[in-house]
Amino acid sequence: MSPPTSWSKTDILATVHRYWGFSELRPLQEQAIRAGLERRDSLVVMPTGGGKSLCYQVPAELARRTDIVVSPLISLMKDQVDGLRESGYPAGALYSGMPLDTVRETEAQIAAGRYRLVFVAPERLLTPRFLQLIERLQVRAFAIDEAHCISHWGHDFRPEYRQLAELKTRFPQASVHAYTATATARVRADIAEQLRLQNPAVLVGTFDRPNLIYRIVPRVDAQMQVLQALRRHPGAAAIVYCISRKDTEAMAEALQANRLRAAFYHAGMEADERRRTQDSFASEEIDVVAATVAFGMGIDRSDVRCVIHAAMPKSIEHYQQETGRAGRDGLEAECVLLYSAADVLRWESLIEKSAADASARVEVIAAARELLEHMRRFCTAVHCRHRRLSEYFGQEYSKPNCEACDLCLNEVEGLADATVTAQKILSCVARAGERFGAEHIVDVLLGANTERVRRWRHEELSTYALMKGTNRKTLINMLYQLLDDGLLERTAEERPVLRLNDASRDVLRGKRTVRLLQPKAEVQKTRFDEQSWEGVDHGLFESLRTLRRQVADERDVPAYVLFSDATLRDMARVRPGSKAALLGIRGVGERKLADLGPRFLELIATYCRAKELPLDAALGSRSRRQRVGKLNDAKETAFELFANGASVEQVTTRTGRAFGTTWGYLAEFIQNRRPEGLDPWINQKIYRSVADAVKELGTEYLQPIFERLGGKVPYEQIRLVVAHLNTRRDARYR
Repeated sequence: MSPPTSWSKTDILATVHRYWGFSELRPLQEQAIRAGLERRDSLVVMPTGGGKSLCYQVPAELARRTDIVVSPLISLMKDQVDGLRESGYPAGALYSGMPLDTVRETEAQIAAGRYRLVFVAPERLLTPRFLQLIERLQVRAFAIDEAHCISHWGHDFRPEYRQLAELKTRFPQASVHAYTATATARVRADIAEQLRLQNPAVLVGTFDRPNLIYRIVPRVDAQMQVLQALRRHPGAAAIVYCISRKDTEAMAEALQANRLRAAFYHAGMEADERRRTQDSFASEEIDVVAATVAFGMGIDRSDVRCVIHAAMPKSIEHYQQETGRAGRDGLEAECVLLYSAADVLRWESLIEKSAADASARVEVIAAARELLEHMRRFCTAVHCRHRRLSEYFGQEYSKPNCEACDLCLNEVEGLADATVTAQKILSCVARAGERFGAEHIVDVLLGANTERVRRWRHEELSTYALMKGTNRKTLINMLYQLLDDGLLERTAEERPVLRLNDASRDVLRGKRTVRLLQPKAEVQKTRFDEQSWEGVDHGLFESLRTLRRQVADERDVPAYVLFSDATLRDMARVRPGSKAALLGIRGVGERKLADLGPRFLELIATYCRAKELPLDAALGSRSRRQRVGKLNDAKETAFELFANGASVEQVTTRTGRAFGTTWGYLAEFIQNRRPEGLDPWINQKIYRSVADAVKELGTEYLQPIFERLGGKVPYEQIRLVVAHLNTRRDARYR
């Protein structure tokens, strides 16, 4: 019997709003949901926070069936089930460590068909007991979360995922839907082959996360630099990734010594210890976790404002996945990577050790080396970080300036006299006879009085103390930058030594200049920081956060499963005074309105009375002025120029802002000043083509419109037309 295909978009949106409080879908969600409803195999790739979960949650509810979700981590399953139940959605999970009576009760609920989704680990899925249970239900769909784990070309290969290929044999009538946040074309092809997907709908979303600010800076003093970054986010959730277990413990200790609420997490801890740390982070008892990659996929907290890599991860996929833990609520978040070429050498050593293991597969080792090299190039390239990430995953990036990375924000500068500094370092390597490692060369340059320096009589070298007074960690960083740029070599022996090469000699002869990078003293404030807080009452937001934490403690669930920070900021911006107004806030569904609405509405009303603030602020002209906020001087100038018909190029020149920033000013000008037409900036032919595409597609998301127009109209121009269409639509209803 063929599955029904009569569900309308209205049906889908009604379900989405009832449970999750969203009034629209994100790009590709509708197509992915329809693949689930029609039981057509699918491979869905969306960035972390892009809404993958909704794609398998909606079909099961609309079709009134029980679907199985395969998830790799217990913590991830538990958090998803907690969140679904808080929304009134029937879901359950089976995993190791559950009390026997809970297992029996869950199995009974599954057998009775009372759950729409059942979460299980891959190891449990194909056990005889579980198979017998779900075969009676005639399961018709399986969702494979974190599907990249099935591919050895991916960044987190897990052999147990390979058994999932049996699903097509055991359940020939069932569809299989693979979901992942990070997969290159090669990995996508491997996932489809390993899962034996049949004519799958392959849906690949935009990999770019525009709300993330990427910064890659030379590592000089990891603990100090981590502390500096965390202080930009006081009281906010943050994750610090380290390579080794020992590093996580040392980092957590240093942060605690500086009065941060921090803990460490790694695979060497007892399971109960790991769970306590994770629960403390989820319940907001601690703000920062210093962790190895073992902490990765189990984190579903939506309000992480900062992710720091204290050392380079071993692949871009790992980097994308781990930075993807930040800003899942769509609000701004910062991602800092402290880079040193020493990290590359460290990972190479670990790969070599795994290669010596007889059980390591040759292709897995080769893939690891290839992924590491891609990561090194990403760290050392002087190009927009957003652009490089998009291009790595096979997508174009159209913005000339992302305004959200250290390079586009002009936060990285070259070291003065870098060539002279490089000549001093290389000369010391040469005069020491190219027989010593980095630490000894640094000792000589700094004029250290060590036993080894005296034994080799290196205090007599002309380069001895040549860089005395330089910070040791800074000097080590500069030396590793020379290694990274190929201006110096390091042997692969157990005790590696530094060697010169032809490029080194060119530098010493003055035939080649050198660029050494250093971070500027202060980082820029981005437009995302300003925009996401426009019109938000900070005091009310913090009061709402406190109430959220209290309710979460009462129910023994993570705070973020109740409402996201984005939802709380909207509440603090709109200040809803009724249930109807609260239901209009994104993230407030019918169940949460009935369950949580009275307490949150009461707090908002009490706060507003005490502060003499009006309720329903965003519904009147006063709130409109609050949302627009006070324009900064450059923006004021831009608005005046646009009002007089100036072009984007002219405004860019007059304000001194980046080209991309000026386009953003123009979009705001259109939204706020509502000009009659866009003739000074968009010709009529382009305007009509974009307007027709919006009408035809029934969406205002930029990517589908961009693709519908064959990529011929830049995103900036599409954005302006959509903004103008909205002002005209609003005018009709005023």
